[in-house]
Amino acid sequence: QHNVTSYGATTVAIVTLETFAGMWINAFIISVLCIGCIKKKTLNSNEKILLMLGSSRFCSLCISWAYSFLSRIYPNYLYVHPVLQLAVFLEAFFNHCNLWFSACLCSFYCIKIANFRNRFFIYLKVKIDRMVPWLLLGSVVLALTVGIVAYNIADKPHCNNSTSSRRGNFGKPTIKMDKHFFPSFFVAGFGYAASFMAVILAAVFLLFSLWRHKCKMQTNSSNSLSMDAHIRAMKSILSFLVMYSINFVCLVLKMVYVTKKGNHMTILIVVFEYTFPSLHSLILIFSNPKLEKTLLKILPLEISVKCKVC
Repeated sequence: QHNVTSYGATTVAIVTLETFAGMWINAFIISVLCIGCIKKKTLNSNEKILLMLGSSRFCSLCISWAYSFLSRIYPNYLYVHPVLQLAVFLEAFFNHCNLWFSACLCSFYCIKIANFRNRFFIYLKVKIDRMVPWLLLGSVVLALTVGIVAYNIADKPHCNNSTSSRRGNFGKPTIKMDKHFFPSFFVAGFGYAASFMAVILAAVFLLFSLWRHKCKMQTNSSNSLSMDAHIRAMKSILSFLVMYSINFVCLVLKMVYVTKKGNHMTILIVVFEYTFPSLHSLILIFSNPKLEKTLLKILPLEISVKCKVC
């Protein structure tokens, strides 16, 4: 039996709209890159990170929507082992894949575009294409570790309720679940903070490189294509930095309001959480010439088809 409140229905409606918008945007990125891979039979390092990022965000939105739907429309089904544990594991895994892949993309932009004479930085610039697969693998391993920790934390309060669930008693559990999820939030916070620091460092180095390059251009009174590359990368990194900051604040607020269900603040937190992956993916599309060109080709086609139907 479902138990729908006006708060739950409103939240599910908002989450559904944002989820399907985000899924469409990330599915577009995945399809364009996969078609390009089939044609060229290869992907460059930037496209590999974008493909992994789009795939993780698509899966993250699907899992988050399913979890949000069950928790608000059919909350009792979450207390059946191992539905809650698997939902928490998958959500934590894909969320942290999303974060670390985004951090890898910002770091890649910084190393590839920034100009420094430091030997270690030059070494990274030469080896970065070979390092990208290992960075992506390391991101998956870190996300998997966080997911396993989240699964174990979610499994502990369920142990004392296993008897009641096996007998078909799906009412409210005897243990208050919220207090057991605070360790999971702190683990998630550590992952957020670590990847956030990587993005901040990438932005600072790229800004410093842009400033040095601008000074050189003014001295030589010449234009350079490197300037455009710097500006394009900075738009992507700074936009991600702003949204990442908002997302980090949402995580902190989520820990504060986790026990206050039905609060209007939680709706705002949910709105920002689901807006972040969709909006950043949209910015990445317009920051990538190939994706932007394909999107601009598709939009007039869709508009003409709609006009013909009308």
